[in-house]
Amino acid sequence: MSSEIEVVEEVQPFKQSDGVVANGNGYCGGGNNNGVVGGSVDDESQRNDVYTAAAFGDLEKLRRLVEYEGRSLSEPDGLGYYALQWAALNNRTAVAQYIIQHGGDIHAADHNGQTALHWSAVRGAIQVADILLQEGARVHAADIYGYQVTHVATQYGQTAFLYHIVCKWNADPDAPDYSGRSPLHWAAYKGFADCIRLLLFLDSDSGRQDKEGCTPLHWAAIKGNLEACTVLVQAGKMEDLMVTDNSCLTPAQLASEKGHRQVAFFLGNARRLLEKRCDRNSRLGRLSKLSLAQVLWFIILVLLVTYTKSVITASNLPRPTAGFGLLAWMGVFLSSAGLVLFYRCSSKDPGYIKMKALDPQNMRDCEPLLKIEINNPILLAGNWSQLCATCKIVRPLRAKHCSTCDRCVEQFDHHCPWVSNCIGKRNKWDFFLFLVLEVSAMLITGGVAVTRIVTDPLAPPQFFPWVNHACTHHIGAISFLMVDFFLFFGVAALTVVQASQIARNITTNEMANVMRYSYLRGASGRFRNPYDHGCRKNCSDFLINGYNEDVQISEEPTQSEAIGMVQMVRDLSLENGDTQTPVNENGHIAINVSSSDVNEHHHGHSHRHSHNHHHGHSHGHGNVLSSQCNHSKPSSKPKNASVPLGLGLGLGRGRSSSRSVAS
Repeated sequence: MSSEIEVVEEVQPFKQSDGVVANGNGYCGGGNNNGVVGGSVDDESQRNDVYTAAAFGDLEKLRRLVEYEGRSLSEPDGLGYYALQWAALNNRTAVAQYIIQHGGDIHAADHNGQTALHWSAVRGAIQVADILLQEGARVHAADIYGYQVTHVATQYGQTAFLYHIVCKWNADPDAPDYSGRSPLHWAAYKGFADCIRLLLFLDSDSGRQDKEGCTPLHWAAIKGNLEACTVLVQAGKMEDLMVTDNSCLTPAQLASEKGHRQVAFFLGNARRLLEKRCDRNSRLGRLSKLSLAQVLWFIILVLLVTYTKSVITASNLPRPTAGFGLLAWMGVFLSSAGLVLFYRCSSKDPGYIKMKALDPQNMRDCEPLLKIEINNPILLAGNWSQLCATCKIVRPLRAKHCSTCDRCVEQFDHHCPWVSNCIGKRNKWDFFLFLVLEVSAMLITGGVAVTRIVTDPLAPPQFFPWVNHACTHHIGAISFLMVDFFLFFGVAALTVVQASQIARNITTNEMANVMRYSYLRGASGRFRNPYDHGCRKNCSDFLINGYNEDVQISEEPTQSEAIGMVQMVRDLSLENGDTQTPVNENGHIAINVSSSDVNEHHHGHSHRHSHNHHHGHSHGHGNVLSSQCNHSKPSSKPKNASVPLGLGLGLGRGRSSSRSVAS
């Protein structure tokens, strides 16, 4: 349904490569390869062209061909692709600059209307894109299918490139193609959660429907991308779960039709939960309006009054001694102090991160949307999970968005319904001390109540008569003991858990999502808490400061691990002829914006276009890709295999079960 570009990596050096990178004189190969990949190339003249030199970044060869042999840089090769496109694809900055200075047209488009700027987005070639745009390339240029550079970057999951092109060059992150699909549709379909977060952060419309009536959530449901669905639901509205496409199907129904049971269950459960919350007549709706903090406050006050009247000052019990009376009133004092901390914890700011609001009246049209965040080191490092699409902020690593409070909370621990507030960096000290005081108060008051009942001089010595006497004459004390007994175990368990987490400087949310958060895994993939500075320091910092600073401890590999890693890198370098891509501590690829052209290690790149309306494509290099995105089950091929396929991959839908999508 649209054009495609297939990018094939060749790991052999150039002289041993069986594939052809680019050739203006024709391609060798047989079968269905269309002369692009396959078959040996014995004719040296076929390698000696400006397209191959541009693809490999061989500036010396390119100069010789242009300045001494008179080769043209403004003519396309045999398949209609320009040398500047090949340089842009492989991020050859020096070669691209040379081509532009010697007659290369930055606006030159191939038969699909794609320019060098489109090709630079395939692999996220930020440096080449900057050169092209500085020389006058049109950032809003679209190909014959309406794909702008933002569409291409999203189709390939190039989040850093997308961020850069929007921030610095004011590209439109919400532009629809000719089928009505925005980059957010593509990100949802391809399952690139980081792109989704960035696009939502850029105010992309999550409710936009394409010509088939599908929203981004529909396409995420069709492909069974659970993480994409989760991000879209958390940042979207209830209407996104209920909207139907042209076939009158909701995202949950589409997921169920495609056999994605987990996604269908998640979407269905999210819809039911949101409907109950919005329905004020339902039980959950009424419960959400009721502040449980007031209920807990009332329970504690009733228990205090009952304890005072029925245990300490009961008329049918002997007057306590001075020491025992002091202990009895100590329980009242601790519980009252706990109520003060309870009020502080409930009413205090748990650590809400200030939301940054942009004034549209003071912003000029030429200003990038994210001007305030363009040099944010967190985003430059590729930590896209720290983007909050709802609050429109770049949050700290340990901060999380609370769906109940609808705010991002620093050092988010959990949302406590009994406190009616989040527990975070600024009120966790109050919360923990409240628990300690209440547990201590329950121990003291429970012990005092048992002692007062047992030592009643009027009680009969026999057991059953004694029980009957206690239930008859001390009903208030017995009721207090029963409630105190049941509350004690729950509060005590919560106190022990909180104390254990404080000693290790980890939150409840992190413990519950330890497998999701990459910063809680070491180099070996096992659990590692980088914020654990030892029990003594963790506890002292928390008790003195009220919180722990987010200071990470760097992981030092053992000598054997370090040697193994160095050997592995050397082996990979020798085998692939390429340098390693740096990865940050959160598992994201970091972009090196200062890299330059390197032509010592040659890669064979095969790149071709083919288009077919409403029909599947068959590529001759072992990849079969349908140009349609329909309602059939996706293939089992992992989406991260090799280089992603499908620049301009269409999202056409069909009802026939024989139409499939491989991505």
